[in-house]
Order: sequence, then C-alpha cells, then structure tokens
Amino acid sequence: MSDVIIESTITCPICGYHKVETMPTDACQYFYECEKCHSVLKPKSGDCCVYCSYGSIPCPPIQQDNGNSCCSKK
Repeated sequence: MSDVIIESTITCPICGYHKVETMPTDACQYFYECEKCHSVLKPKSGDCCVYCSYGSIPCPPIQQDNGNSCCSKK
C-alpha cells in the first residue's frame, strides 16, 4: 500500500479561494469554513467529507480504503 497523503488543497466553490490544509487521518471532516468568504462547506451528496468534495486529494480513510473506515462505501 502506498503512503497516505495528508495535505490537500481545498477550493471554495463559492468564491474560488484555495488553501492547503492538513486533513485528519482518523476521521472525516464534514464542515469547513472558507477563510475568505466564510461560507460553510458541506460534502456533496455521496461524498463522506469536504476533502472528497472540494479537495485536490481525497481524505486519508478513502485513500486507505480498508473497508473499515468511517468513509467506507456500502
């Protein structure tokens, strides 16, 4: 298995602002407040977290895809 990437560039779909953030490695992040426009982002339908919806890299549990994470697809 390859190494898990913990940094992702998250891009606000409202204003286009982007920022590199460190993702949690053991949980999904459901809310994210844009630093520029202060919009609160939530995952798109079918995604487990804001990084999977708006990030350049999916969250660590999805990267690991071990079937036992909070993000496992049913």
